[in-house]
Amino acid sequence: MSDFIIRLAEPRDLEAVNTLLGQVLAMHHASRPDLFRPVGKKYTDEEILSIFENPDSPVFVYEKEGRVLGYAFCVLRHQESGALMPLKTLYLDDLCVLDSARGLHIGTALFDYVKAFAKKKGCHNITLHVWEDNPGAKAFYEAQGMAPQYTSMELLCK
Repeated sequence: MSDFIIRLAEPRDLEAVNTLLGQVLAMHHASRPDLFRPVGKKYTDEEILSIFENPDSPVFVYEKEGRVLGYAFCVLRHQESGALMPLKTLYLDDLCVLDSARGLHIGTALFDYVKAFAKKKGCHNITLHVWEDNPGAKAFYEAQGMAPQYTSMELLCK
C-alpha cells in the first residue's frame, strides 16, 4: 500500500468520483428507498468541478497506480453565535472507498489525511453525519476515534 497518494481532486477525477457517488447512492437507496432514488446524481458534473475548485470544500482522492480508489468530500465551516464559541469545524460530508478496494485500509488512510488537514487548518473538530442503518460506517468512524456529538431523530408520517 506504499505506492499510493492522497491529493486534492482535479477535473480528471470526475469520472471516478461519479462512480463512487453512484456507489453511495445505491447503498443509500437500498437502505432508505423512501428517501433516495434508485438512480440519479447528488451533484451535476458542473457542481462537482465547482466543488473541486473551492478551497473551503476540499475533496481528497486516494490514488494508486493512476486509479482513484476512494474520496473524502470535506467542508470547512465557521461557527459563532450568541451561545456558541467561535470555532472552525471540518465537516466530512462523504467518505467512500470503491467496493472492490474495501478492506485495504484506504478509508483509514483518507481519514488520517483529513485529520491532519483539519489540524493544519486550525479546526476545533471534525464532524460528520452517519446513517443509523449503515452499521459498517458507524463502526469504521468509531474505530477512527469518533464519538456521537448529538442524535438526530425522525418520525415517519405515513
